[in-house]
Amino acid sequence: CQHFGPGRCGGCQWQHMTDAAQILIKQDVLADQLERVGGFNDVEVRPVIPSPQLWGYNHRMTFTFTEDGKLGLPGADGGVHPVEVCEVLHPDLLNLYAQLDLETGKLQSVELVRGDGSHMVILGAATDEAPELELDLPASINLLLPDNEPLNLAGDTHVIYTIAGRAFRVTAGSAFRANVALVDSLVAEVLAALGKADSVLDLYAGVGLFGAFIAEQANYVTLVESYPPAATDADANTADFDHVDVIEGTVEEILEAAEDNYDAAVVNPPGSGLTTEAIDGLAALRLTTLVYVSSDAATFSRDAKRLRGHGFELAYVQPLDFAPQTYYTEIVGRFTRTLKRAQRSA
Repeated sequence: CQHFGPGRCGGCQWQHMTDAAQILIKQDVLADQLERVGGFNDVEVRPVIPSPQLWGYNHRMTFTFTEDGKLGLPGADGGVHPVEVCEVLHPDLLNLYAQLDLETGKLQSVELVRGDGSHMVILGAATDEAPELELDLPASINLLLPDNEPLNLAGDTHVIYTIAGRAFRVTAGSAFRANVALVDSLVAEVLAALGKADSVLDLYAGVGLFGAFIAEQANYVTLVESYPPAATDADANTADFDHVDVIEGTVEEILEAAEDNYDAAVVNPPGSGLTTEAIDGLAALRLTTLVYVSSDAATFSRDAKRLRGHGFELAYVQPLDFAPQTYYTEIVGRFTRTLKRAQRSA
C-alpha cells in the first residue's frame, strides 16, 4: 500500500510481514498477554483461524478528516493521515470512496458500508443540523447526530448481511464486524464454546447475531443491548423465535435485577472489557458456562483473571484473524464453573 509505513497511515501495522508470520505472532501475543496480565501459564491457545481474504476484506470502514478537510485514517504518529486508497477496504467501497465529494464543515466522520447488494454512507455530524446534500451516489445516506441517533437522508435506513443462512438487519449506527466473510466462523466458535445450554444470557447483544443462533439450540434466550437502534434490530432479527426476549438497557442494570435462572451466558463487551459491576453480576448468577468474545487480548486477560476469582476457569481461547495486516485479533474464550451445592440450591 502506498500509504503504509512510518509516519504514514496507521490503520495497518503489519503489511511488512507474511500472512504466516502474522498468524503465529498473533497466537504468541495472545499467549503472552494471558500469562503476563492474567497469570495463566497453561491455558490452551488454539491456532488462529485465518481470514478467507487478506486484502479487500472490510465491508465497513470509518474515515475522519484532516485539518484541511481531506478524508483519511488514523496516522501512525497520531493525527489523521490523508489516504487516496485503502488496500484492506472492499473494492466496491473503494470505488464509492473515490466518488465522495463532501463539504466538511458540519461533519466529523464518514463511514462506508457494504451490505448484501447495497451500499451506505453514514455521515457523522458535528451538530444537530443536517448538512445540505447533492446526491449522485449509488448508496443510501444516513446521518449520525452527536448523540448517536441515526437520521435517514436518502435510501434505506439499514443494510442486510446474510450469515450462515440467516438475514440480519443492521441499522445505521449499529455495530457489525467488518470482515463479514469470517463471521460464520465466529458464530460457529461461539456456539461450540457454549455447548448445550437451556437458558442463556446474551450480553452486549448488538443486532442479535449470536442470540439468533443460540435460540436454535436453547429453550430460553435473553438479549441485552444498550444502543436503541441495535436493540430494535435484534428484535427484528429474532422475531421468528417465541422464546427470545430482547431487553434494552445496560448490562450492569439488567444483571442487578436479573432472575437467577440462567445456566450460561455469552458476553461481547467493547474493547474496554467488562466493568467490575458486570463481573460481579455474572458471578452472582448460577452460571456454569461463560463464553467471552473480545477484540482486545489485554482486557480479555485482565477480565479472565477477575472471573477466575469468582470460580470461572478458562478452558481455552480460540483466536480468529478478523483483521489481516494489523495486530488486531478476535478472541473466543470458554469459561466453566463448578457450582457448590449451596449455590445450586440457593
